[in-house]
Amino acid sequence: MYQIDFDKPCHLHFIGIGGISMSGLAAILLDHHFTISGSDAKKSELTERLEAAGAVIRYPQAAENITDDIDAVIYTAAIHKNNPEFAAAAEKHIPMLTRAQLLGQMMKNYRLPICVSGTHGKTTTTSMAAHVMMQADMNPTISVGGILPLIHGNYRIGGTDTFLMEACEYTNSFLSFFPKISIILDIDADHLDFFKDLDDIRHSFRKFAELLPEDGTLIINADDPACKMITKDLKCHVVTFSLSNRGEFTADTITFDPHGHASFRALHHGEPIGTFQLEVPGEHNVSNALAVIALANVLGISTEDIQAGFSSFHGTNRRFEKKGMMNGAVIVDDYAHHPTEIRATLNTAQRVPHRTIWCVFQPHTYTRTKALLPQFAEALSIADHVVLADIYAARELDIYGISSRDLQQEVQKLGTECEYFPSFEEIESYLRENVKEGDLVITMGAGNIVRVGEDLIRDQKL
Repeated sequence: MYQIDFDKPCHLHFIGIGGISMSGLAAILLDHHFTISGSDAKKSELTERLEAAGAVIRYPQAAENITDDIDAVIYTAAIHKNNPEFAAAAEKHIPMLTRAQLLGQMMKNYRLPICVSGTHGKTTTTSMAAHVMMQADMNPTISVGGILPLIHGNYRIGGTDTFLMEACEYTNSFLSFFPKISIILDIDADHLDFFKDLDDIRHSFRKFAELLPEDGTLIINADDPACKMITKDLKCHVVTFSLSNRGEFTADTITFDPHGHASFRALHHGEPIGTFQLEVPGEHNVSNALAVIALANVLGISTEDIQAGFSSFHGTNRRFEKKGMMNGAVIVDDYAHHPTEIRATLNTAQRVPHRTIWCVFQPHTYTRTKALLPQFAEALSIADHVVLADIYAARELDIYGISSRDLQQEVQKLGTECEYFPSFEEIESYLRENVKEGDLVITMGAGNIVRVGEDLIRDQKL
């Protein structure tokens, strides 16, 4: 496998450089004097930022973009062998690395690589940890899977001591990493287009935990049913957190303000550490915060810096993000695309002042929708009204015999009002006619459903 070295910068070409993770890695390497080129389907804020930093990016992807001076090509799971640039690189015998392999190699250039993993909550927890670590003047390099206002984007170039990043389990990407500290937030059935079942996913997380060296640390949610299986006979140090009393780090006296933001007392082995106020809503974020408190304890960060870091963290884009108003109703957007995430988001919405909750949901991938259809229906039924868009295909073809109409029927069987419209225009028209003052509208999904709320808000201002 081709090896990169920060002391010997080379020319790397990124296929799909505009991706949220790829763009961050490219920017970090640019700062270390690598020559960076890449391609994407179209320009975006992320690609324009890279171009301003010195990257050469071409649109769209084409075989002629693969030039002889390229030392290695970087690609993601979304790139297939019939991609023209992938095929051209293979024909020229240019070394190729997956995004995960590149990230794993980059981690070797840092003293303290920290990975935040789990089926849900990675972006929020990584971002929350970033606030705390920067409050403590640790100067971390950061790669996060969302837009974090604190760092004005999805990455931060810091020193070469600490590298804080998300670690995604899809296609076993995180098994290419070399962490010193890892966090496992939870393990749920997801990405079933790759994994066989939940046991297969748990097996991968066990392998991920085994990557830690003897002097490394695993921070894991003791409430997860797989916790004991993951931690059994590990050579590294293990630290647990829990919303129940199972973990070393726990919480009590949890209360919520009118915006759904939690205040709680954290305890370590039953002894109080301090009281913490969150500026992001939902009980699930108390669990995320406990993971960050455990990490901060390992890093020697003071309670005061943790408290200040939490106070300054108001969330990332597309995580219960208030977008604006329409007809006196609040429009919120959320990235939730798995039943567990939908349930957490809608339970959070229940704590926020509202008259009626509208969930405008765009299912993400056919395989996920088909595998978890009853669970999706049960989670969505927490809302008062559900409006469904067509399934966002992402990397898949429509060959699985599943549609949003199937989900509509399941939601209606549970007694919840549910409408389906094949176009965003029809969804927007329906909402304009039916949403009332005081309602809460949540656009939800990992696709482009955010456009619905943005269109409604823009039209309101015209």
